[in-house]
Amino acid sequence: MTDTDLGAEALALDKQVFHSWSAQAHLNPIAIARGQGSRLWDHAGREYLDFSSQMVNTNIGHSHPKVVAAIAEQAAELATIAPPTANLVRGRAVAEILRHAPEGFTKVFLTNGGADAVENAIRMARLHTGRDKVLSTYRSYHGNTGAAVVATGDWRRIPNEYARGHVHFFGPFPYRSEFWSDSPEQETERALHHLERVILSEGPNSIAAILLETVPGTAGVIVPPPGYLTGVRELATRHGIMLVLDEVMAGFGRTGHWLALDGVDGGTVVPDLVTFAKGVNSGYVPVGGVMISEPITKTFDDTVFPGGLTYSGHPLAAASILAALRAMESEGIVANANRIGTDVLGPGLRALAEKHPIIGEVRGMGVFWALDLVTDPQARTPAPPATVGAIKAACADRGLLVFAAENRIHVVPPCIVTDDEVAQALAIYDEVFTEVEAG
Repeated sequence: MTDTDLGAEALALDKQVFHSWSAQAHLNPIAIARGQGSRLWDHAGREYLDFSSQMVNTNIGHSHPKVVAAIAEQAAELATIAPPTANLVRGRAVAEILRHAPEGFTKVFLTNGGADAVENAIRMARLHTGRDKVLSTYRSYHGNTGAAVVATGDWRRIPNEYARGHVHFFGPFPYRSEFWSDSPEQETERALHHLERVILSEGPNSIAAILLETVPGTAGVIVPPPGYLTGVRELATRHGIMLVLDEVMAGFGRTGHWLALDGVDGGTVVPDLVTFAKGVNSGYVPVGGVMISEPITKTFDDTVFPGGLTYSGHPLAAASILAALRAMESEGIVANANRIGTDVLGPGLRALAEKHPIIGEVRGMGVFWALDLVTDPQARTPAPPATVGAIKAACADRGLLVFAAENRIHVVPPCIVTDDEVAQALAIYDEVFTEVEAG
């Protein structure tokens, strides 16, 4: 069977796959055969530069040899074991995660992915406080399970609103402010005032947690303005509310820091719970988890935690975490993401915005950026879905895979991306934007 035949078979079989977040009759996927570093190849051998990191999760790149070898070695030694059993590789993985956790965090609950990490963080906060409500922002995405999808603020929660006790509020977003602000400082002040009014109106003693993406990702890579997270921490502390920071997308190198919270407000904000997934092992094996501060862990010293997963702490996932985090450290991968964002990608995207009026704003850090596309730069009118779809398709035609959401192109390459690869992507963006603007 030829490579072309294999590609045709993959596409034919894919018609039996029910795809997430999709109208099934309108799918047109690419059949990917293999990957290495920041690049992918289809069955015909066509090469693609992956500036989507798939689901913004292949932080270490595709097929990193150390992670692949660790999974294979663990599979040969012990492929699976039940969660109640002590397991060396699991313990080492948790210890490695805690090395990068905020001060005062002493345990990790491992899950199968980001959504159930959020589910369990909510459960811990409710049981620890004896309260019910969870506050989260309208511009957010927290996962596609019961409580996580209702905590989500965007349209995806609306057909799925079966979980109880969720309240939404507006977070800061200077470019599209809900608060008529004219500076980041004013945006912070007014957003915090709004949140405090919501807390008081809902009843502080009824609120278990404030759940925030440290840097909202799918909602637009919205880096919080200075002082906002510090202010949220102060409000939460004042009212005995747990602060849960969702680092599922933003964590483990994506922002040029081990955790996004290390790069916001001088790294001084210490939450009560941190959820993670994606970048912790670049998605090589499904995994996620919750980093837990000591006061919350003590709640369950003599009280059973009513939650668990068959595959929690799976040995293959643990081996992939351990190998990925050690490789990221020894190879300077997080530092590379920081340098790329500061010296190469950020300046390159801002230069594109100067040239192309379709780019209303460039925002981000590390290898976590968004281009907010508009039809009118002064009115900041969002570009329509057809335009964004055309840009995504035109990039793919030129061998560049991009992550598109609403009126935005998210520029999210792996943390290992090189200067030359950024230059290649920027040249494609430039060509595509020129074509689209010409009509």
